[in-house]
Amino acid sequence: MTIPQTMKAVVLTGHGGLDRYEWREDWPTPAPAPGEVLIRVGACGLNNTDVNTRTGWYSKAVEGATTGEAPAAMPGDDPAWGGSAISFPRIQGADVCGRIVAVGDGVDAARIGERVITDNWLRDPHDPDNRDKAGYFGSERDGGFAEYTTIPAQNAIAVRSDLRDAELATFSCSYSTAEGMLSRAGVGRADTVLVPGASGGVGGALVQLAKWRGARVIAMASEAKHGEVGRLGPDLILPRAPDDLRAALGGEKITVVADVVGGPFWPHLIDSLERGGRYTCSGAIAGPMVALDLRTLYLRDLTFTGSTVVAPEIMPAVVRYIEAGEIRPALAATYGLAELRAAQAAFIAKKHSGNIVVCP
Repeated sequence: MTIPQTMKAVVLTGHGGLDRYEWREDWPTPAPAPGEVLIRVGACGLNNTDVNTRTGWYSKAVEGATTGEAPAAMPGDDPAWGGSAISFPRIQGADVCGRIVAVGDGVDAARIGERVITDNWLRDPHDPDNRDKAGYFGSERDGGFAEYTTIPAQNAIAVRSDLRDAELATFSCSYSTAEGMLSRAGVGRADTVLVPGASGGVGGALVQLAKWRGARVIAMASEAKHGEVGRLGPDLILPRAPDDLRAALGGEKITVVADVVGGPFWPHLIDSLERGGRYTCSGAIAGPMVALDLRTLYLRDLTFTGSTVVAPEIMPAVVRYIEAGEIRPALAATYGLAELRAAQAAFIAKKHSGNIVVCP
């Protein structure tokens, strides 16, 4: 195919509000460097990293929930996920599904035409397990809110599926995040896993992947979303923030809390854990500042794990689950790429269940 010299893209011009996104129809189409591939984007999913990076929420100077609004005074110390500034302009968007249309030197030309989804962790090929050297697609380099994008060839994973591009674009960030959390917490058949925020992208992925591991799963979500959450297969669904969580659990013995919510309800989640239980976290959309009674941590032999940079084998495993039909997408809505501002506003409002996707 003929690759145009320019493309349509949504470009983030700096930290701030939704007005920092700029629609361009004349953005230079990237060319694949040695070891890279050029992907024509079919669809790209939204995730919290897009919002948090845009607003500078990752800065330690910000203590509130993820609202999508920029703070009154933009923090300048560490406003990106890795604790160091990113450069602008930047094309965000990590969850790409599309087809390879060109390859750089050193990449087999037979890959042209492959349908792929992206593994978003950009690793040092000589030191792939070193988390300090990892970057993120759509953050440390341009991502998929555009007609075309480039990525290292090893990060473009071939996928064989009858799912539509928009459906496949719901998996990369949410499901790799969820699988990384469950792997780090060692979830298995003997566990009962409590999942706050189960109607979100990562929450829904946690429900499906914990069930795949054979665990009993208890989901928490606003009651208006219980129907959608129920289709993911949890064993029990509770309200988002019960007045008495222990009573609502009705004797269930929680061995793992898998959380991306945090916020003021957090101490109740920790109190629900059985002795020797594990808490695993990869987000704090309701707020990062929480109250912990250290006596609960040590007297009850609890283990806390954070999870951000996942192991290299996680995303290939997710693709295997997709191809085997063992997990399914939860596509909430599809927008045109030019409607990214509206799509992200809907994403922030959290009235949906599942993932929101934009298509060029």
